[in-house]
This record gives sequence, structure tokens and C-alpha cells, in this order.
Amino acid sequence: MNKNFVSVTVLFAFIFSLFSVSTAGFADEKTPDNEFRVGMEAGYAPFNWSQQTDKNNALPIDGQKSYAGGYDVQIAKKVADGLGKNLVIVQTKWDGLAPALQSGKIDAIIAGMSPTAERKKEIDFTDPYYESQLVVVVKKDGDFANAKKLADLENAKITAQLNTFHYSVIDQIPNVQKQQAMDNFSAMRTALASGMIDGYVSERPEGVTATSVNKDLKMLEFTGENGFETNAEDVQIAIGMRKSDGDIQKVNEILSGISQDDRTALMDQAIKDQPASSDDEEQSGIFTDFKNIWNQYGEMFLRGAGLTLFIALIGTVVGTTLGLLIGVFRTIPESDNKVTRFFQKIANGLLSIYIEIFRGTPMMVQAMVIFYGLALAFGISLNRTIAALFIVSINTGAYMTEIVRGGIFAVDEGQFEAAQAIGMTHGQTMRKVVIPQVLRNILPATGNEFVINIKDTAVLSVIGVADLFFQGNSASGANFQFFQTFTIVGIIYLVMTFTITRILRFVEKKIDGPSAYTKIEEVENSNLQE
Repeated sequence: MNKNFVSVTVLFAFIFSLFSVSTAGFADEKTPDNEFRVGMEAGYAPFNWSQQTDKNNALPIDGQKSYAGGYDVQIAKKVADGLGKNLVIVQTKWDGLAPALQSGKIDAIIAGMSPTAERKKEIDFTDPYYESQLVVVVKKDGDFANAKKLADLENAKITAQLNTFHYSVIDQIPNVQKQQAMDNFSAMRTALASGMIDGYVSERPEGVTATSVNKDLKMLEFTGENGFETNAEDVQIAIGMRKSDGDIQKVNEILSGISQDDRTALMDQAIKDQPASSDDEEQSGIFTDFKNIWNQYGEMFLRGAGLTLFIALIGTVVGTTLGLLIGVFRTIPESDNKVTRFFQKIANGLLSIYIEIFRGTPMMVQAMVIFYGLALAFGISLNRTIAALFIVSINTGAYMTEIVRGGIFAVDEGQFEAAQAIGMTHGQTMRKVVIPQVLRNILPATGNEFVINIKDTAVLSVIGVADLFFQGNSASGANFQFFQTFTIVGIIYLVMTFTITRILRFVEKKIDGPSAYTKIEEVENSNLQE
């Protein structure tokens, strides 16, 4: 049988096996009938936050060794109890909540979400379980601290959270300098504290929390004609569920059994219980803050760092292997056999499409399409970690393919000719002559990909992968100490990348051999010249 045809067959089988393992072997099981899976950010206090213990009736977060607390958690528990099901908290970024619900990865969204008309086009909502009012959070000593009505915020730089109606109402402020929407409240509070913005639109519970934790902030409340014009549904908060979900009516009945006094008491308790409110106010100072954050969240950061390294390492190894196989395949000379040549061209065309797609699109977009898209389109539900490994692997493979191809072309053409002259086949030439040199030549680039992957795992937080960045974001959303928290996270990233770089340099030197070899050659050449 023609060896080139065998190579084509093996390559297709390898690629098919990658997709098969990723989509079938590690797929999440369907939600058991006795579970009520609820999605939330676990980073939007006092509605929901994450913490390290089950203090104050916090509940475990699925797949993590941390807990979720807050108003939403307590409402979710009452609903799950009423349904006779076990509550499972699934921590998911805000932008991923709706896709997670639609794809069946969660059964409900209980995350301080308003039932706006736009959202109702995609998902259904229950009756509201909380109603609040809009506020604007500003700096206490800022130019707009004494604003009494929206008109007093003229020319102010105002923003709000991405994909919320809060952002749309900013247009009601006369001559406002509307800023780019931000991904979460942690980013907005940091931007406000640093002076990048003059304020952000929020809801009263979040405003109370922000100002109670940071005494430099002030919450502006506008009433009547001096405030924002909103629809009733805009200031209400409801549970999001899939279209035509049969449990919606049951959930409404459960919510109707929670009195207004009980709801108020739950929110008051949530504001009191949130981690930021329990910090020792007598202790202050930047170093004390660092110590307290590490004591409270250090274990969580280390788990995130471990997962980051695991995903980056496996993704780099698998991606490099994939890139090596594809790179070698693309150097196979065209066969004289018409059938084999036809399949070669098809394979090269498909591989070119794969390379262009994964090199030409952001990894964050790839993560959203693969993790949520597969579930929506084909009903394939992937485990988050396995999905992350798959995404990083195929993304790295696309880049490494071109790096390997460049490494192969860098080998002197005379070596190919010499191998052919002594009767070596193309496969033997690659295995025994070219590949060993290519592996050494691409080692620096491979190490660079590894370092890049360590940092790029941060974008996987969009599908809820609990890597280091995700854990840092959760911690800062609970403790409101953004500079200190992300400084610690940044140091951990630096330690990881610096250590990996030094290890790779050591490996390169070992492969190259002792520097004495060069010195001996120089001495021998000098003696010959004499």
C-alpha cells in the first residue's frame, strides 16, 4: 500500500480521535432529576459572592473547594427545597449565564438579573423575587458628590455593567460622557477609585455594599422626576429559566410563599454577612491587607494556579504533538498516484482552514463557540476542564504547525538529498534526520507558547474555568480590595512564568551539551592552524 496514503489515513484518524475523545469520552452527565442547578457569578455582593468556608449558611460551589453566599443563594435554597431537589451552585461569568441556561448546563439563573424585554426574547422569567432602585456610585470627594438630580451629573464620565439595562439608562443624563461598558462590578469599582470614571450606575444593595466597604465612595439616590425613568421590570429581579420550562409555575408558587418581610430580612442579613463587612476594621495598611487576603484566599489562589499550570502544560504538549504531526504531513511530497494526491490536497485544504480559523480568532471566542455552541447545536455537554484542555490544545496546535513547518524548512536541503542518496524514504528522513533537529530548533518557540498559554488561560474564565484569574476575580468581588488582590495574582503569574522560563533554558543547555565542547573544538582548530 502507498505509504503516503497511509500517512493521510493516520492523520485523519488522529484528528477524528481528538474530537471524539473531547466530545464523547469526557462529556458532562445530564443533570440528575433530583438536582436544581443554579448559575450565578458568585462575585456580585450582596446578591452573591464566593468564600472559603460554609460560614453564614454558604453552600458549596460545584467543582470547586469554595462556597457561595448571599441573597441569591438563600432564595435559590428556598426554591430548591420547594421543588424537593438538591441545590447545586454553578459559578459562571455574567456573559455566560444565558448560554449556560439555553444549553442545559444549568436549570436556572438566580444572579440579580432583571427580566428586561430583550432578555425575555431568549429566556423566560419567574415573578420577581426582589425589587430595587437605581443609584449612581461616585467618589465622596469627587466633583459630583453633591449631585441631587441627574442633571447635576452633566459631563460626568459614567459607565455600567456590560449587557445590563443599567448601561442604557446612562443616556438619560444630560450631556453625559458615556464610557465603555465594563465586564463586572470589580472593574467598575477599581476604575472609579483610580479616577478613570466619575461614577457607575448600579442598584441600591450593591451601592450600600460598595460604600460600606470603601469609605471614599458615596451612593447617590435620586427620586421621582430627579431620577432615572425605568419600567417596573427594569428594577425587578427575577429567576431566569428556559423557554416553556414546566417548573416555572411551581417556582412562582414557591416565591409567592416568601413574604416581603422575609425578603427584606434576607437582604439585610446578606449585606451584614458578606466577607467585606466582616473584615477587622481596626487593622489597616497595605501589608496587612495583603496578609489578610492571602490568609483568606491563598488556598483558592494556589488551586487556581495549579489548574492554570495543568491546562497550559497539557495544552502545550498536545498542541505541539498535533503541530508536529500536521507540520510533517504538510511536507510530504505530492504522490504520483492520482487518488492519493487527491486525498492529500483535501487534507491540506482542511488543515489550512483549521490553521486559519484558530490563528485568526481569539481564544475567548473559540471557548464560547466550543463550550456553549456544541451544547446548543448538537446537545454535546463538555466538562469545563476538558473543554479548556481541548481549546488550548487545538489553539496551540494551529500555531505550532507553522512553527514546525518553519523548523523543517530551516534544515539544510543538502541533508534531505543526502538521506535520499543513501536510500532513506521520506518517513525515515523525517524520523532520523530532520525531526531531531526540528525539536531542538523549535524548543524556544515551544517554551514561549507554554508561557503564553499560562497567561491565556485567563480568557477561559468566560466559560467558568476556575483558573488563577477566575479565582482572583471571585476574591476581589467579595473583598473589594482590587489592587491588593490582583497584585497577589500578578505575582503568582510572574513566579510561574519566570520558573518555567528558567527550566526551559536549563533544558536547552542540557540538549546543547557542555560549553566545553565548543572550547575543545576551538583549541583543536587552533592547533591545526599552527
